[in-house]
Amino acid sequence: MSLSLSRRAERIVQADIRTMSIECERLGGINLAQGVCDTEVPEIVRRAAQRAADDGINSYTRYDGLASLRNAIAAKMRSYNDITADPETQIVVSAGSTGAFYCACMALLNPGDEVILFEPYYGYHVNTLLAVEAAPAYVTMHKPDWTFTPQSLEKALTPRTRGIMVNTPANPSGKVFTQQELEWIADFAIRHDLFIFTDEIYEYIVYDGRRHVSPGSIKRVADRTITISGYSKTFSITGWRIGYSVSDAKWARMIGYVNDLVYVCAPAPLQQGVAEGVEKLGAEFYRQLQREYDSKRDRMCDVLVSAGLAPSIPQGAYYVLADSSSLPGATGRDKAMHLLHKTGVASVPGSAFYHGDDGENLLRFCYAKTDSDLDEACRRLAKLRV
Repeated sequence: MSLSLSRRAERIVQADIRTMSIECERLGGINLAQGVCDTEVPEIVRRAAQRAADDGINSYTRYDGLASLRNAIAAKMRSYNDITADPETQIVVSAGSTGAFYCACMALLNPGDEVILFEPYYGYHVNTLLAVEAAPAYVTMHKPDWTFTPQSLEKALTPRTRGIMVNTPANPSGKVFTQQELEWIADFAIRHDLFIFTDEIYEYIVYDGRRHVSPGSIKRVADRTITISGYSKTFSITGWRIGYSVSDAKWARMIGYVNDLVYVCAPAPLQQGVAEGVEKLGAEFYRQLQREYDSKRDRMCDVLVSAGLAPSIPQGAYYVLADSSSLPGATGRDKAMHLLHKTGVASVPGSAFYHGDDGENLLRFCYAKTDSDLDEACRRLAKLRV
């Protein structure tokens, strides 16, 4: 018998996001493909992490994170998310929100279980499910506002359905789920006895007066909701890998044990840096964050319109999906590569976010960039119609 990859590994593919980023780097282009978040890290967060390392906070932490960070998260969950969580028993700090989701899946899903995703979906959610031998099912949302119906939820249900993932604000669509939509999902989860997994990593980035609502704040589903978030995007620390999950103690205990097995702990001094940022950065920081991204969104959407790539205006997060049907190419990847080679601006083919062919005429752009890089990207894209 010859050696080979595991059957599990054969189901996992490299994300198109990474592929486009690698090609962009090779060409020396401007990377609007990957959400690396090039904006500045708050000084309070940087200095606190440096000080923590200097003060000796460099050893293993408790498997669920430093007490200072768990306490800070608990206070923030209460004030911002309307969720009450015991920092001793219900919060697990992990290696980013992706790590938190992986640990939750390992703890709560069996091989063959299905989890419903809203598409366009985030590819890492799909691959995480495949990695734990679960399976995705899909509810397709409809542009420009990325709507769905309660009936579409029921159509996605099978006897193997175990959970549903709610990414709000969503990557890649920028959709912010409304209170009514979340009530539909809550009723659906209760009716069919499902877990609700969330990804709220963009929770502070919402536009046009919208309000972020956490599914876990709906009291009747609080005990079945695994709230997942982190500070990679809010503090521009995507490489620090500090995320967390909040859930009922009966779920959090095993999620924490899996976190210990897979990651041991998130980086100790970086946890302390985030803890101080959560405690000390006031409301004005988050308002300014929204204003900055609102401006970047408008600049990005305006240039896409002028370039003939009509955008679906995002309601939150820092991505925009644009219509690429005017570009040459048989597939979404062909169109993304054409744009990269013609303008030096990298995007992600919409096919990376759909299980069928609905995304072949869409491209995703990330505008979490410095003003100088975003200005240059806009200048290049504007030449498409010159």
